[in-house]
Amino acid sequence: MSEPKAPTPAPGDTYKGWLFKWTNYIKGYQRRWFVLSNGLLSYYRTQAEMGHTCRGTINLATANIAVEDSCNFVISNGGTQTYHLKASSEVERQRWITALELAKAKAFRMQAESDDSGDESTPPAAGQGGGARNSEVQSTLRTLGSKVEDLSTCNDLIAKHGSALQRSLSELEGVRLGGETSEKIRQVTERATLFRITSNAMINACRDFLALAQAHSKRWQKALQAEREQRVRLEETLEQLAKQHNHLERAFRGATVLPPSQSNPAIDSKGSVPGKGDASDEDEENEFFDACEDVQEFITVPADPKYHRSGSNVSGISSEMGMDDGTTSLDEQSMASNPESPQSQEVVPVRKRRTRIPDKPNYSLNLWSIMKNCIGKELSKIPMPVNFNEPLSMLQRLSEDLEYYELLDRGAKCQSSLEQMCYVAAFTVSSYSTTVHRTGKPFNPLLGETFELDRLQESGYRSLCEQVSHHPPAAAHHAISERGWTLRQEIALASKFRGKYLSIMPLGSIHCIFEKSNNHYTWKKVTTTVHNIIVGKLWIDQSGEIDIVNHRTGDRCHLKFAPYSYFSRDVARKVTGVVTDKDGKAHYVLSGTWDEKMECSRVMQSSRGGENGADGRQKTVYQTLKAKELWRKTPLPEGAENMYYFSTLALTLNEPEEGVAPTDSRKRPDQRLMEQGRWEEANAEKQRLEEKQRTARREREREANRSANPEEGKEPADGALIEDSISDSPLKSGHQDSYKAMWFDRCVDPMTGEPTHIYRGGYWETKEQGNWDSCPDIF
Repeated sequence: MSEPKAPTPAPGDTYKGWLFKWTNYIKGYQRRWFVLSNGLLSYYRTQAEMGHTCRGTINLATANIAVEDSCNFVISNGGTQTYHLKASSEVERQRWITALELAKAKAFRMQAESDDSGDESTPPAAGQGGGARNSEVQSTLRTLGSKVEDLSTCNDLIAKHGSALQRSLSELEGVRLGGETSEKIRQVTERATLFRITSNAMINACRDFLALAQAHSKRWQKALQAEREQRVRLEETLEQLAKQHNHLERAFRGATVLPPSQSNPAIDSKGSVPGKGDASDEDEENEFFDACEDVQEFITVPADPKYHRSGSNVSGISSEMGMDDGTTSLDEQSMASNPESPQSQEVVPVRKRRTRIPDKPNYSLNLWSIMKNCIGKELSKIPMPVNFNEPLSMLQRLSEDLEYYELLDRGAKCQSSLEQMCYVAAFTVSSYSTTVHRTGKPFNPLLGETFELDRLQESGYRSLCEQVSHHPPAAAHHAISERGWTLRQEIALASKFRGKYLSIMPLGSIHCIFEKSNNHYTWKKVTTTVHNIIVGKLWIDQSGEIDIVNHRTGDRCHLKFAPYSYFSRDVARKVTGVVTDKDGKAHYVLSGTWDEKMECSRVMQSSRGGENGADGRQKTVYQTLKAKELWRKTPLPEGAENMYYFSTLALTLNEPEEGVAPTDSRKRPDQRLMEQGRWEEANAEKQRLEEKQRTARREREREANRSANPEEGKEPADGALIEDSISDSPLKSGHQDSYKAMWFDRCVDPMTGEPTHIYRGGYWETKEQGNWDSCPDIF
């Protein structure tokens, strides 16, 4: 294997290249990418990992470098870390040895200088840095003050003895040579001796003062310089991480990420063949516990040629599978693979919607400085400025589930419940496609806030959302279409901030009812995870499993959202699923990604076989026909990266409209100010609205207490106690807020048995009348 020849390193230069590292007796030497910089030797599995995953680092200042033979050498720091390395040639090994020795010498000098200037006082302990530094400064000031006092005392003594010496000398000049001469000379000698002793004391005190001042000055200068250099290095590192992460993300979204059937895993992006063990992880160095390659639950293979015949034969097979006779199968139906499908041509906009919003201002703010004290808390209880928001509320984000409503329109036309299930499953996956770049946090809706999405004339549907609970936050959604389907849901968010990532777990069920067939489908959402909270570029992943159930027929679809893995050779953001009937027989296999497309393949035959799964059981092998495309994501509008990565629908959600309720999200002032780029005003308005909501809530609790205990007539002394008493979920504590939703009634869902809110009606009639007197004043 030929390696690129790196130039001979110069002192202080960053040196990079491939080396073989010993892992264990099973895997032997594995090819790794090593980087030598700032006295640290780090290594990665590939060059692409430099943006996110460092496998190990060793400090050369305290390391020993030993040469074993012509190509092998060892680096050890005394026992805790030892790297057995092998170069591709003796010349390459010598280049590395030279670079390592130069870096070690430089690191050793820097550490020695740091120790000389920094070891005079004990470093501050963690959590007490401020107090220790203050004590050190006070001690230094006291020492310097005592030296100044010594200098002042010596100065007084020198002046006193100098005057006495001057008098003695004057007397000596007037004395005649005789008996008194020896006595006067003796006195002059004594005073001169005293003067010399005092002068020496002063000189010593001055020398001590000067040495102390120079030592502290040198230390402070070095500390300041070190801080400046560290800041520059951190800024450069963060910029490099952001660029590499962005490049990696684009590479995974682009042509470099191909399905296993279209890519050669033995060839990396540079065209070189990786080492023998590159496909597997090193057990002793693996830092990602959930980053193992996802194991597929089943295997799909092309069906036998006898199934690939005319459409009439396929129809016959459909009958054998238990489908209704005369149905239009997915193979015969246009599956939206053509972008100019009839469904897309039916939408004739009656109103010109906006296609742009003001660009996002470039305001810098440290997320970690705000969230570091919120680890483990609920997301809804973390006070966040609008700098981390997007100018949409959670109700509007919930309405974005209808981005690809055409899938439900097509499902309503299906006569087969199994085919209809495929469209419902594709609709379920499509609702996550808008989140791939949307790292901004939507506004938490105020209690009683609503949002209507009236697309009756353009798309045949209209929906209404209302925030029906504040602690825990919950929103009810109801959408109805003239084309024969109804969608309703109540979503409550449970979230935890873990430091490195933020997990958002939606709670509640989603219902979809088709009028013609009376098929009633239910499912739940998967977990959303926001990564790189501390450092790097934020990115979002969806992971988990969804079971879609048809309560009328017993059909099921099991969807699996594979968690993103740096080590998986499979396509990123992958989703797989199987549609089965009430007897558990598979009829369709679904595959695709939640950010791009979903495809469907008809199952002709299934059998047990293939390799064993993770639990030791054999995987199911499905023989399928050629896949047909169910859904494909619509490209984002031009300039979306400057508009919060909003889709075409999202750009219109906050567009002002006449006739909407006074509680509509479009009328929320802080959200409107943020969209206009006036973030400071938006932050102030957000605080005002939140305080107004807390005041209204305390008032409701006082009224409820008066009604429950009219004889007492006492109000709680502290409103904060009321806040704490209702902060838990009503399902857990049994406590109910006295608030009653405007357009939804709380009841028990007849299908799932869960407490939920169902639309009671009346909103659209009230809108036609223009009578909003009963709406609360929340803005």
